[in-house]
Amino acid sequence: MTNKEESVGYIYILTNPSFPEYVKIGYAKNVNQRLKQLNRSASVPYAFRAYAVYEVTHKLTDKKLHMLIDTLDPDLRTIETFDGKKRTKEFYEMTKEKAYLILQAIAEISGTEDRLHLVNPTATEIQNEEKAEEAKKESKRAPFRFSLVNIKPGEKVVYIDDPSITPEVVDDRHIEWKGKTTSLSALAQELRSLKGINSPVQGPACFSYNGEILDDLRTRLEEESRGYVRK
Repeated sequence: MTNKEESVGYIYILTNPSFPEYVKIGYAKNVNQRLKQLNRSASVPYAFRAYAVYEVTHKLTDKKLHMLIDTLDPDLRTIETFDGKKRTKEFYEMTKEKAYLILQAIAEISGTEDRLHLVNPTATEIQNEEKAEEAKKESKRAPFRFSLVNIKPGEKVVYIDDPSITPEVVDDRHIEWKGKTTSLSALAQELRSLKGINSPVQGPACFSYNGEILDDLRTRLEEESRGYVRK
């Protein structure tokens, strides 16, 4: 492959904040169309984005790249058996930086560095990565309980987007609203969906108590228990 040859497609490195420990490496004639195809699904919380693209002059040259990676470390690729059949996917358990280094080495060896491009993330993509990182940190904490923030059954919390919505706490994990016992997250998701918002949500971030968002209240009390007092 030389720099004078015409590109027929791209090897891409895609990332997704939903599973930052994996990258998707594949081939497409049009990366934007491929992204639209992948992002049609509502089963993944966040959208795929292109981290890097490498212009190539032969179709499906990603297969050779897959073979190279599998040869170097066969445990990096996601392989599963489903319904009695073996499924090998384009996902690799490696950082996006490591995946880029592989393409960079190939580009340097072949003298095609000008065909390798990092893709600048949009403001929305950066925001989604930050949200996913926060959600990951949150998932490592113990599940929210009202006793963690000294709220007792019978007391009420306030939905921050509509103060007229004030569900009553019924036990350490549940609230009651309009005669229905539910959780903070479930009610928040239901209320947001009424406005056409279907992204994942953490219930304690959507309700307040005495003017303080429950998630912030929990964080403050945890910090105070460790001897840290905010100024």
